[in-house]
Amino acid sequence: MYVSEWENDKRTISDRYATILRQLLGVTDAELRDSPLPIAPPIADGYDELLSRIDSASSVCQSMVKAFNDQTELLRTMDRQMGASALVDQMTGHLGALEDALNFAVLPSARQPVALALAGASTLAAWQAIDSGAVERAWRNYELAKRAARDAEAPMYLAHAMAEQAYVLCEAGRPSLGVDLVRDAQRTLAQAGSPRLRAWLSAAEAELCAHAGLHDDCKRSLDAAVASIPPGPEDRDPDMLSIFLNGAHLARWRGNVLALLGDNDAVTSLYEALEVVDPSFVRAQAGLHADLVQAHLARGEYDDANIHLRKARLLASRTGSVRQRRRVDLLSARL
Repeated sequence: MYVSEWENDKRTISDRYATILRQLLGVTDAELRDSPLPIAPPIADGYDELLSRIDSASSVCQSMVKAFNDQTELLRTMDRQMGASALVDQMTGHLGALEDALNFAVLPSARQPVALALAGASTLAAWQAIDSGAVERAWRNYELAKRAARDAEAPMYLAHAMAEQAYVLCEAGRPSLGVDLVRDAQRTLAQAGSPRLRAWLSAAEAELCAHAGLHDDCKRSLDAAVASIPPGPEDRDPDMLSIFLNGAHLARWRGNVLALLGDNDAVTSLYEALEVVDPSFVRAQAGLHADLVQAHLARGEYDDANIHLRKARLLASRTGSVRQRRRVDLLSARL
């Protein structure tokens, strides 16, 4: 009688019976409760579907991988102009499609291009999650990015994911642990990475050192970043499309770090960066104005700080950045 009622959704399966049925039928709790109740142990009949998915994954060609990467690029552009909060569903679906393609790809020749695309998309999704205040989702996406980078045998993507994940630790109040992680990322990369990525890692280390109160280490890392950055206005790393960094960007980053240290030179670097900032990087502009607030506060220049605070708040609201709004609120409390 119970079986008939379970099958016809007239009675729910209690935890007591669920335990017995899982062992008897060899199914998980989700399979037991979310699908029609089998009246006999299941027969292994899913091979046709499995092989179909494997065949589909093996046919993922370069044009399909390019389509995945183009979608990531579109989401990246939308993110920096509009903010992350409106892109959650698109980003989740995009990662799901990439994971599905990777899960059923068998040979390295099929897996590696998809894994590389997944690594790039996952770090973008993780940074968007940080910006939206979804800390656990950010952490899980960085873990996904690291697994994908290892699968792709791509040390640059692995180092980048590790170093960005260090920011989650910093935001959580563990900047020293973040410093350790970004340094581990540098050791993972060794000399395998591009000069632009090495400069980015050094600048990230400097920022985390500033948060951790390691002033001397911070200055050394800033010097290393300046020494590594390639000359010229080009900011996109051809080997690592998620990296945007040139001398102007580094000046802004240096100003941010010096502002964290309370250094008087921060204001000069930040105003130089403000003159050349790409207007399409709306969230970066919000961060730059917030940096100027911090730098002016360190010098006791409260009127100037208020001007940039209003601009930072406006831009943070425009992009829906929880992270930037939180920072603006903290700076506002100091005025």
